[in-house]
Amino acid sequence: MTNARLEAGDVAPAFTLNDQDGASVSLADYAGQKVVVYFYPAASTPGCTTEACDFRDNINSLKSAGYQVLGISRDEAPALKKFQSEQGLNFPLLSDPEHAIHDAYGAWGEKSLYGKTVTGVLRSTFAVDETGKVSLPLYNVKATGHVASLRKKLGIDA
Repeated sequence: MTNARLEAGDVAPAFTLNDQDGASVSLADYAGQKVVVYFYPAASTPGCTTEACDFRDNINSLKSAGYQVLGISRDEAPALKKFQSEQGLNFPLLSDPEHAIHDAYGAWGEKSLYGKTVTGVLRSTFAVDETGKVSLPLYNVKATGHVASLRKKLGIDA
């Protein structure tokens, strides 16, 4: 079962989740700001590390364009803290163990993994504008080169 996908112009589903330090973080905390919300399968796995480090290495260009970055996975806070610490990640990692927020964003569903159909996290990224609307929904993104592609789609120079 795949959840309905968000489209540009949709109101971004609200959420409040705990970050890697156990602190509560809400999308509402960023009201009036642009936010990149990205969903990844699991902390400290090769593809997710590549993607997270890509965001880390490009955070200044995203921030200079007014974007905050939030990473969301099903990992619990201790795994997120370890991932953040090991990779020097400079943005919050949020825990959604029941995948309720994944569901709300359409980032949970069936996918093909090594030729088998499995249900899990669909690597997805959403740009949310200052009014809380989705300006750019991206599903089934590739971990490698994703942030460069995202910046290009958002019109952000390196």
